[in-house]
Amino acid sequence: MSQLTLTLTLTLTLTLLSAQDRITGAPFATRSEVIARHGMACTSQPLATQVAIDILQQGGSAVDAAIAANAALGLMEPTGCGVGGDLFAIVWDAQAEKLYGLNASGRSPYELPLSYFRENGYEKIPAYGPLPVSVPGCVDGWFELHGKFGKLPMKEVLAPAIRYAREGFPVSELIAYYLQRSSAFFKDRPNFAEVWMPGGRPLEKGDVFRNPALADTYEKLALDGRDAFYQGTIARTVVDFLREQGGFFTMRDFIDHRSEWIEPVSTNYRGYDVWELPPNGQGIAALQILNILEGYDIAAMGFGSAEYVHTFVEAKKLAFEDRAKYYADPDFRDIPVQQLISKEYAAGRRQLIDPKRAAKRYDAGILDTDNTIYLTVADQYGNMVSLIQSNYRGMGSGMVPPGLGFMLQDRGELFSLEEGHYNVYEPHKRPFHTIIPAFITKDGKPWVSFGVMGGAMQPQGHAQIAINLIDFNMNLQEAGDAPRIQHFGSSEPTGEQMIDGGQVALESGFSYEAIRELMRRGHEVIFDLGGYGGYQAILFDAEKGVYYGASESRKDGQAAGY
Repeated sequence: MSQLTLTLTLTLTLTLLSAQDRITGAPFATRSEVIARHGMACTSQPLATQVAIDILQQGGSAVDAAIAANAALGLMEPTGCGVGGDLFAIVWDAQAEKLYGLNASGRSPYELPLSYFRENGYEKIPAYGPLPVSVPGCVDGWFELHGKFGKLPMKEVLAPAIRYAREGFPVSELIAYYLQRSSAFFKDRPNFAEVWMPGGRPLEKGDVFRNPALADTYEKLALDGRDAFYQGTIARTVVDFLREQGGFFTMRDFIDHRSEWIEPVSTNYRGYDVWELPPNGQGIAALQILNILEGYDIAAMGFGSAEYVHTFVEAKKLAFEDRAKYYADPDFRDIPVQQLISKEYAAGRRQLIDPKRAAKRYDAGILDTDNTIYLTVADQYGNMVSLIQSNYRGMGSGMVPPGLGFMLQDRGELFSLEEGHYNVYEPHKRPFHTIIPAFITKDGKPWVSFGVMGGAMQPQGHAQIAINLIDFNMNLQEAGDAPRIQHFGSSEPTGEQMIDGGQVALESGFSYEAIRELMRRGHEVIFDLGGYGGYQAILFDAEKGVYYGASESRKDGQAAGY
């Protein structure tokens, strides 16, 4: 064999090896990204992804497709979202070449005072029932997004979800599992079984589920707009039901509800601008973590090393103590956002980290002053939307208004009852929020629209995705499939205090050597097989003019393009 032939053979062999599937037995498995030119949709349910693609192919915008997919998910994945919950979004407008942020979260009742909880012996707001319910902001969010960025009539946007709600769809494996758990818990709550336990039994994988009541709700929205939800019969039904159950809402709470267009905030991480929404959400915690970690050579540490995991966890602990103290509704307190996400502040906080020992606790800095769905869509016009929507605690409060086909959220549980706390309960106030969309730009151009579901995991997940992409040079699908780190035990915005040291939960894929070293450094390590929320992402390659899509391997999701 000639030297030239040998060289060509080796080159071809190496090329084939690099392109083939990941070898069995590697630390974690992944699959190929989805690549397309004209549009991309990534959701946690394949049928919802297909709904979004259909809307895009009809000439709809990314926002049209995102609303259509969200409506479908409210039917198909009621264990994580629905029109009884709230919504947040970041939108890249290709024409204006800028990002827009929408906070579509709802407020507490005007007529429920803080004194009620104290006089009735509450140490914290309960998780279920009428008291943790806040005004659902999702529907107003849809119409705000559609009014600014929509192309197709709302009647066409909601048509696929209405059709699926009437004709039925087969329940997927993961959602069947969560519905069975929810049914065991909520089966005796008013109206629950009528909607989600047809024939008196929990839904199983493959069962064809219909929700005609939700179809009727969606049709009212398609015909009469957002006022059907906040001023019409839907609002009246919700208010009357909650008051019957011991709640405090009046029609004024719904009539006065409005979403808020807000400016996303960012930090530059190694040349990439990572964008989040400011409080009352927790997005800036991801920016604080990244600012602290920017002072370390993360790439040199190596993915999965004890040094990396230790440094990440300590940075998270620092950011979450600020999260517990300062994140709240900015209409009620002046939140020092720019100071919290400044490089100077991060440099001071970084000095508190001991590279060889886990801290039992940190104090918040001194300043001068759950289950969810995430989806992302990109269209042929260059627009991209990062959207997250949730009820909280899976299905929500257990409060199912009659004849409407959805459950109300329980976000109000996240208020503190501690006098003087930034996030203390007050009437007509937005609670601290966990759901956060994210976006990354490079040199002022869109790069990645992404999100990670799962309560307090979300800012931890956002930071890890950015690190996987930027420091560890993973592709978009790898970045989501890589095993994740989650630290439990930081102080909470409800007033709960940090547990000494907390726990570090690691998915399978971290080496025993790394785990043993983390334990030597004082971390309590627990194991998790993969319960850390979903991930969807779209990356735009401006040079090649194509979209890359990725979807969560831990969910039923799908990325698809055309």
